[in-house]
Amino acid sequence: MTRKKAPKRKMSTKPTSKRPARKRPGPKKTPISRKPEGKQRLQKVLAAAGIDSRRKCEELILDGVVRVNRDIVDELPAFVDPQKDVITVHGKRIKFADKVYFLLNKPKGVICTNSDPQGRKKAIDLIDCDQRIFCVGRLDIDTIGAIVLTNDSDLTNRLTHPKFELSKTYEVKLKGRIDGDAIEKLKKGVWLSEGKTEKSAVKVIHRSYTESVLEIVIRQGLNRQIRRIMARVGFKVKSLKRTRIGNITIKGMRIGQYKKLTKSQVQYLKKITQKQA
Repeated sequence: MTRKKAPKRKMSTKPTSKRPARKRPGPKKTPISRKPEGKQRLQKVLAAAGIDSRRKCEELILDGVVRVNRDIVDELPAFVDPQKDVITVHGKRIKFADKVYFLLNKPKGVICTNSDPQGRKKAIDLIDCDQRIFCVGRLDIDTIGAIVLTNDSDLTNRLTHPKFELSKTYEVKLKGRIDGDAIEKLKKGVWLSEGKTEKSAVKVIHRSYTESVLEIVIRQGLNRQIRRIMARVGFKVKSLKRTRIGNITIKGMRIGQYKKLTKSQVQYLKKITQKQA
């Protein structure tokens, strides 16, 4: 007798479903960007010591020329305690200079940056100061008037932050007679590429058929804002002067003249940012 062969079993082509391996919960990681208690960002400390701007200080760190307690720090973020850590740049220990605050009545033709490839006169060139100072905000080259200069990077960052909206008062001289409709538009806000500007306080100082002079108070800091809103209502600015920053005024100061801010004026600027922080 011949034994019959058992039929071959068909292999299933369906994938077998396996339960994924259970991962053990690891330790909770703290985000590297979170600032450790009692420490500050290294680039901020370097800028506060007058080394350079925060952006330039970041480049110095990445270039490997910054040491903390003799160790090279070339990655960001990096945090230090300026009271305890020894910080050097190019082998020299950083020193924290006394804070200085100046008010300048900026002339026309002067720019508000610390470097200029074209070699134009800068606002910092007009102030006799051994420390590295910089402008709080900017006035364009054709605008004259009040600008604060300091080496206090913390206060500068707060004052120039949009949320603080420090009031700035301008005297605007226009070509032609401005009418009531245009003034109402300025008060309510006009549309620019960034959106509608906030409400402004507008006061007519002088008005004739050939010329109008207005006082305008704004709280935003858009680029060339006064000149642009005037163009939107059909008027060309003949001259523009910033007369006040908050309650700090250039009254009695000659064009190009500067003076140190008083203690009460510095406290006033600090108080504004602390209130709204």
